[in-house]
Amino acid sequence: MSVFLTLSDLSWSTPDSAPLFSGLHLRFGRERIGIVGRNGIGKTTLLRLIAGELRPTSGHVDVHGTIGLMHQEMAVGGGETIADFFGEGAAVDLVDRAEAGLAGVDELARADWTVAERIRAALSRCGLDADPRTPLAALSGGERTRVALAALVFEAPDFLLLDEPTNNLDRAGRQAVIELIRGWGSGALIVSHDRELLEEMDAIVELSQLGAVRYGGNYSAFREQKAAESEAAERAFADAEKTLAETRRRAQQAAERKARTDSRGRKSRARKDQPKILMDAAKERAEATGGAHARLRDARLQTAKNTLAEARASVEILRPLSMELAPTGLPRGKTVLRVDAVTGGYAPERPVIRDFSLTITGPERVAIAGPNGCGKTTLIKLITGRLEPFSGHIDLCVPFAFLDQHVSLLRPELSLRENFRRLNSEADENQCRAALARFRFRAEDALQEAGSLSGGERLRAGLACTIGQAEPPGLLVLDEPTNHLDFDALQALENALQAYDGALLVVSHDGAFLARLGLDRVVELSGG
Repeated sequence: MSVFLTLSDLSWSTPDSAPLFSGLHLRFGRERIGIVGRNGIGKTTLLRLIAGELRPTSGHVDVHGTIGLMHQEMAVGGGETIADFFGEGAAVDLVDRAEAGLAGVDELARADWTVAERIRAALSRCGLDADPRTPLAALSGGERTRVALAALVFEAPDFLLLDEPTNNLDRAGRQAVIELIRGWGSGALIVSHDRELLEEMDAIVELSQLGAVRYGGNYSAFREQKAAESEAAERAFADAEKTLAETRRRAQQAAERKARTDSRGRKSRARKDQPKILMDAAKERAEATGGAHARLRDARLQTAKNTLAEARASVEILRPLSMELAPTGLPRGKTVLRVDAVTGGYAPERPVIRDFSLTITGPERVAIAGPNGCGKTTLIKLITGRLEPFSGHIDLCVPFAFLDQHVSLLRPELSLRENFRRLNSEADENQCRAALARFRFRAEDALQEAGSLSGGERLRAGLACTIGQAEPPGLLVLDEPTNHLDFDALQALENALQAYDGALLVVSHDGAFLARLGLDRVVELSGG
């Protein structure tokens, strides 16, 4: 069976009628496509339109085949299990009752005795060894990401729509996703900022202010083509600017020559050097010639302006992102954090963290590392007071800011301005606007509701509301800060954190990001 997706003149606008993209024409078959672009450009929205979760403002999506969508963030219900998430909770319960001798004859007839094993096989393919009856709430963020991927594998759709599938995953999990994509025999559209994953693609589609452009090959090929295109566009733009400037210069020179000729003519008429009939004829010829030359100059000038406008339209206008931080003034010998023999988690009989100790002094930079499920996020929650330890003591000795994976400190129903003023009650309006502007939320952008932002925009907003203030806290605690960030925003974050003079406590699976932070220590958690 042929499998394809076609987007025809597809447009979508936000609820306040702001156009996000328009006139998209794309076609996909049995291939692996990476979708890239800046935060907020509409990558997640595009996947939701294809999946039918959103209706386009205009145009349409034609799907020949079945679709499975994996969202960036997985909603976790109260007692929902892995089997429930797969849509097979009732089937697993029936098999359990049948094995316990509690099922009736009719139930035995419809029991799917292979369902648990098939769920395990899908989980294993995504690098997770877990019982289908395990509650989702008992899993780490990375483990839940694997469950979401496995559920799609279980459904075996013709098209995988994956939104940042390697977020929260450790090294083994990322490799499992790469192997899954390598072996996927049908279509896959993958929104990602993971360069290693994007190297596995057959083509890259870039969403930008200029629309959608498809590039053949993987991410490295895309970068080469993009660099060549950008260089050519910038060269054409520069040439068009020079041509317009030269056309204007020549027009000015011609106007000055005409003014001098006209001045000489007026003086000659005043002196009556020639008969009036001859002077009138010369004046008419000069005016006719001058008019023709003026029309020619105007035409050339308009052509040069049109060429410049076309050249400018081919170059995406990007506002530079700069995350500028004020100094904290943290003394080098100051004790920032002291964790003494802490044990904690969600159930006293099964603590996730056992007898853990850590001291951070001065502007130290410390990373918490370990595989998915080892307790990194639980430890961060204990340190920041989101969880109470079962035993031991935690002393935070300086003001701190904490950004979790979902930037939950922002209230989704409030605007960015309102969130900033709520979190920084001492700041006035000018300080609020200045802090948001440093993180590229200027003017009307500051009035957006936090819940309307993309993942990368939400992280930027969280950073603006915490370390963007006039006196940043002495300790910054970050849990997977590079999730959802586009490449430009990631570079800006790295530059800002390199310049930050306070202490850092970071959880991240992004080895390249950690290497650029200049860490003083890496604390390994093994779990169990």
